[in-house]
Amino acid sequence: MRFLTVALIALLGLVNAELWFGKGGLPYKIELEGKLAAQQAENDTARQRNERLAAEVSDLKEGLEMVEERARYELGMVKPDEILVQISTQR
Repeated sequence: MRFLTVALIALLGLVNAELWFGKGGLPYKIELEGKLAAQQAENDTARQRNERLAAEVSDLKEGLEMVEERARYELGMVKPDEILVQISTQR
């Protein structure tokens, strides 16, 4: 009877160890949590970028102010009878 008790406790210990440290155990769970955190951070960055792009698209669709601003900034365009002044901050 004592041998059976010891054998069952040992078997229980092996099964428990497999659950904690085996293929789907604690180390795997920690690894997956790390991957999940990294993916959530990447998703947040992408979400913020998408929101900025959506706002820019909305501005471009709704009014000409954004188009004019981009033309001035990126292409250096000016209106008729307007003088462009650029200030350089070189030291």
